[in-house]
Amino acid sequence: MRPLYLGTLCLTLCLPLRAEDIVNLRTRDGVTQSYLLSAPGDGAPHAIAVLFAGGGGNLRLRMEEGAPRVSSNNFLVRSRSEFVQRGTIAAVVDAPSDQQLGMEDEFRAGATHLADMRAVVADLRRRFPGAPVFLVGTSRGTVSAAYVGREIGSAVAGVVLTAAVYLATGPRARYHRPGLSGFDFASLKAPLLLVHHRDDGCNVTPFAAARQLADRYPLISVSGGLPPVSRPCEALSEHGFLGQESKTVEAIVNWMLRKPHRSEID
Repeated sequence: MRPLYLGTLCLTLCLPLRAEDIVNLRTRDGVTQSYLLSAPGDGAPHAIAVLFAGGGGNLRLRMEEGAPRVSSNNFLVRSRSEFVQRGTIAAVVDAPSDQQLGMEDEFRAGATHLADMRAVVADLRRRFPGAPVFLVGTSRGTVSAAYVGREIGSAVAGVVLTAAVYLATGPRARYHRPGLSGFDFASLKAPLLLVHHRDDGCNVTPFAAARQLADRYPLISVSGGLPPVSRPCEALSEHGFLGQESKTVEAIVNWMLRKPHRSEID
């Protein structure tokens, strides 16, 4: 289906943005793709980070009392200000309006999601010309970052996979989700950065899988942080870099900007 994207068709009528605002794009017939845009207050941004949350990616972006609201404690969502403080635009992608029960891996890896994300990237490039665009995913958001990054090619300057879902869910799981188990990382044309907590206890995101790729791609290994207050595959644990958000984002942004960055965080 041909997307209804002509330059940028904004439901917000392209009014001047606040420091943090919701952008709504009509990307397909009857479908709205929204993202939460957080921008540095002064000066031109150094880069743009398109952030893909984990789980189903449904953030329930909305305006309440004149301010944006989001329903997620995901690592990238709660750390978006860390990107902004370092001169980077943070664009947190919500699930599109026709996927409000959440995006499955097949959708994240498919042509429809790709068309929506082409519209988001084009909108950001129009708003911030000259700023390089990076796709950053965490947990199941890495499926979006990897597959969109592969297809969008030179339109992005790099791909960052944090706590990536390297393994598929088992046959006894309620839903079979392939994750990145069949993904060819060599198919990415843009530079790739891996970020993983050494003590990630989620069964489909083992640190060992990231370490196996470290001979081909740079890896930021994270240790320590705060004691988990959620289950191992949820955001408030080592899987979500709890207590190490600032150091982890700092290393990611430095890599994006081609500055020296820490490969070990503790």
